[in-house]
Amino acid sequence: MLTERAAALDAADPLAHVRSRFLLPEGVVYLDGNSLGALPAAVPAAVEDAVHRQWGTDLIRSWNANGWWEAPARTGDAVGRLIGAAPGQVVAGDSTSVQLFNTLLAAARLRPGRRLLLTDPDHFPTDQYVADSVGRLLGLDVRRVPAREAAAVLAAEGADVAVAAYAPVDYRTGELYDMAALTAAAHAAGALAHWDLCHAAGAMPVELDAIGADFAVGCGYKYLSGGPGAPAFAYVAARHQDGFDQPLTGWHGHAAPFAMSGTYAPGPGVARARIGTPALLSLLALEAALTAFDGVDMAGVRRKSLSLTGFFQDCADSLLDGLGFTSATPRDPARRGSQAALRHPEAYPLVAALTARGVIGDMRAPDLLRFGFNALYVTHADVLRAVEELREITVSGAHRAPEFRERPTVT
Repeated sequence: MLTERAAALDAADPLAHVRSRFLLPEGVVYLDGNSLGALPAAVPAAVEDAVHRQWGTDLIRSWNANGWWEAPARTGDAVGRLIGAAPGQVVAGDSTSVQLFNTLLAAARLRPGRRLLLTDPDHFPTDQYVADSVGRLLGLDVRRVPAREAAAVLAAEGADVAVAAYAPVDYRTGELYDMAALTAAAHAAGALAHWDLCHAAGAMPVELDAIGADFAVGCGYKYLSGGPGAPAFAYVAARHQDGFDQPLTGWHGHAAPFAMSGTYAPGPGVARARIGTPALLSLLALEAALTAFDGVDMAGVRRKSLSLTGFFQDCADSLLDGLGFTSATPRDPARRGSQAALRHPEAYPLVAALTARGVIGDMRAPDLLRFGFNALYVTHADVLRAVEELREITVSGAHRAPEFRERPTVT
């Protein structure tokens, strides 16, 4: 029954043709695109051209002749189309950590006299580290408040809150929070809303302008499939750009970078959010990767994503019952991102054994098996195979082999 259902869902999939825009290894089910996206077919040729023609032949002339200087804004606008941002509000470049620091500190500076910075105790560790650093630098108290409780804290103590810094998707469990409601709660208190979109951009509709978001950042290597270490992006709402006072002021953000002035003068608009010379090869790879979204409606991506995660949960209910697994991801589609997680006391060896069979997911300590579903290339047949393999491994005890107990540096 599950086999027939998977086949019917895939046959009716309006995004099925997009899978050919990715170079997927034969026989591999790839469910780790929430950590590193698969390789888009457009990227190898774009990188080869960047290396051999633009760099190798055109050399430094490429800053003008091949649009290198404009690449951060051009790629930023391409990302903006996926996250509900009008042109001129997103730049691409640097790492997520750098963009987090720059935008979070700049946001807090826009609310002088307020002593609290709210962040999530379940945030990705870097988000928490950066929040603590911003707190130390500006003399703010950093308070860790779960996302589901943040609106109540803002209502009670909002006059003291400078920034509420959250993510719409829990990176461990895939639980989805209401961005619009939390942004509105922050604004009602006079605070700013800062969003980390690493697990949302490219996976679901994100309407930053429509909900009135203030700042956002995200990485380029998960659902955007820009490649390992792909540049991050920063969103600065147009209404905040004139007052955007970032701590890392590099020459690419200067109003007249080639005047070589020794005094910083911020550039116009979102250009002031640029910092230094971008990693061009990675940036051009990301720009090429984003063409995989050409003609793709993010609402359609969301519908398929929910179909995949819902089918995964149904398969797990049917095939893993009684084997020690519990779901960590909400059943309600409105509370589910584009990944699903299972809890099991032997999570690591189970994921390692799955990987050895060509089904790639990942785990997060202490007991989470995570599976990411990029609607552009994952099929319902992939989902069923993953759960069938997981069942066979668990029933047979194959994961108890010694080679699956040894943990490498990256898990």
